[in-house]
Amino acid sequence: MRSILVLGPGCSKCKVLAAHAEQAVQELGIEYEIQKITDLKQIMALGVMMTPGLVIDGTVKSVGRVVPVEEIKSMLK
Repeated sequence: MRSILVLGPGCSKCKVLAAHAEQAVQELGIEYEIQKITDLKQIMALGVMMTPGLVIDGTVKSVGRVVPVEEIKSMLK
């Protein structure tokens, strides 16, 4: 199964990004596993130094901002 990782310590921006990712997946009607990664060592191992971060299928797509739903949908297509 394809995966989306939302990287961050659980701050409000991280929660909004996770909600946007879930909404994008639902609107597209596709199967994705969405995981929230809060461990700073795991986040830094992915090369992300600012949160929130968004990783789709192993590729870092966004760092340090909340990505809008429409932009996430275009990343998933």
